Amino acid sequence: MAVRFSSEEFAKLKELLLIYEWGYRTLLTKLTIIQEDFEHFHDGNPIDYIRGRIKAPESIAEKLQRLGKEITALSARDHISDIAGIRIICAYTRDIYHLVELLKIIPDINISDEKDYMQHPKPSGYRSYHLMIEIPVFYSGKVENVAIEVQIRTEAMNFWATLEHEAQYKYAGDIPEHLSNELVVCADEIAALDNRMFVIHENIIGRRTDTNPYKLPTLHCEDPAERSETKQNKPVRGRELRRSYRGIRRG
Repeated sequence: MAVRFSSEEFAKLKELLLIYEWGYRTLLTKLTIIQEDFEHFHDGNPIDYIRGRIKAPESIAEKLQRLGKEITALSARDHISDIAGIRIICAYTRDIYHLVELLKIIPDINISDEKDYMQHPKPSGYRSYHLMIEIPVFYSGKVENVAIEVQIRTEAMNFWATLEHEAQYKYAGDIPEHLSNELVVCADEIAALDNRMFVIHENIIGRRTDTNPYKLPTLHCEDPAERSETKQNKPVRGRELRRSYRGIRRG
């Protein structure tokens, strides 16, 4: 029998999910601006596409049950980190690291945790870059930080992750050893292919592969408290960022 929230807890969960929806939309807007900025003002775009979702109540209840936690809205907030999730697909591995550096300088967000599964893959072969981003949401005269899980990966990594997820579902988390071993081999081959495709891309556009095209300049983002004390420290302007990014993408 499917596990469900009680009527009272379901009403509380709906309110909680609305707050997560606001945080999700706020972060998605910031990411879309980055994507459109590169599309219109620069020679390349590290973001191929963005997908996201808010976890369904049924999925939240099932995950709480697997974790051995109470089926309540409060328990969901405290124990489930991926209630809101965003997935960003990049063309190349280096684009992922470049995007992570950009996210770290966006005002008003806090990265509470990050995991580099590309440099340190999971035993299954899984590769991706995970960020836990807290974004402030103002409502009812107060501010609440909403945690959103962001996964950044290449299309090839995403294809592998989708297939591995199907296998986990079919075999209830106990994938046969021969398939598990094959998935690890495929993950390694995909990583090698990602790197080879990047080298080809760099040769096509005439850029040396031993350089770091994503090294960001030191940028000053003005603290709001400083604004009232002095006018000497100017915030980074869009024109200055465009010049910096143009140099980064052209090498």
